[in-house]
Amino acid sequence: MILCAGEALIDMLPRTSTEGEPAFAPHAGGAVFNTAIALGRLGAPTGFLAGLSTDLFGTQLAEALAASGVETGLCLRSDRPTTLAFVTLVDGHARYAFYDEATAGRMLTPADLPALPASVRALFCGGISLMAEPCGSAYEALFLREAGARVTMLDPNIRPGFIADVPAYRARIARMIAAADILKISDEDLHWLEGPGDARDLARGLLTRGPRLVLLTRGAGGADALSAGAECHVPAPPVQVVDTVGAGDTFNAGLLAGLARAGRLDRDALADGVPGAELKAALDLAIRAAAVTVARAGANPPWAADLA
Repeated sequence: MILCAGEALIDMLPRTSTEGEPAFAPHAGGAVFNTAIALGRLGAPTGFLAGLSTDLFGTQLAEALAASGVETGLCLRSDRPTTLAFVTLVDGHARYAFYDEATAGRMLTPADLPALPASVRALFCGGISLMAEPCGSAYEALFLREAGARVTMLDPNIRPGFIADVPAYRARIARMIAAADILKISDEDLHWLEGPGDARDLARGLLTRGPRLVLLTRGAGGADALSAGAECHVPAPPVQVVDTVGAGDTFNAGLLAGLARAGRLDRDALADGVPGAELKAALDLAIRAAAVTVARAGANPPWAADLA
């Protein structure tokens, strides 16, 4: 099983009621949640770990995970409320108002972390769940605890506006990069962390800090995979973009599913180096899956049959 640990929340999206009044529609979301959904739809055995509420929105999240084949047995359920993100559009740009104080997701602590079963072969973390407390400390503790025991993958998915303590957050990401077997990072996040320079050169520099495989995504420019023994690039296919919500999350799922199909989602296999052909096949699956997502409204990842 691939275990995704991190945020699940409800995006309250602006709509107009049948009476013409402004309204909000609840949609299940969250970066790590989206990756879990995409993995389940691609047919990979997948689990999800987070603090989930027993309220109506927490039930909506749990049902969405189950509908995509994702196990939720490791989730910590409580009667705390679900995180809500109200979205408004200003000149076509989304603005968010987060209601996250004392929520089921945010209040997850290191003491709440369960032991992971032997069936968990890989652990994925990232997103805004690393920027809030106490859940940020919990997910970091889980990631560092499991590093070395199973494959670890990190996607920082940085949102600067959500970071209250930049030095502390940078230190956390540095520790987690050092513990990660696989690091996926967008060019935008890379420059936020490392400053100006050639993105591919900066990504190569990250290989010296612990990861065995670095994935660099460039939006419409495609993606690069870099390891000590192989590098490859896969261009993004031409697609009519509806929106980019969930594209990176789906990419993560495609990459993990591709490595699992090739039998390379294993620490020893990663240490030996993924052969170029297998690496490119996994990268291609990630790119094709993300392309389907951007052609749809919202985070709606493809099922395996959509990519056949």
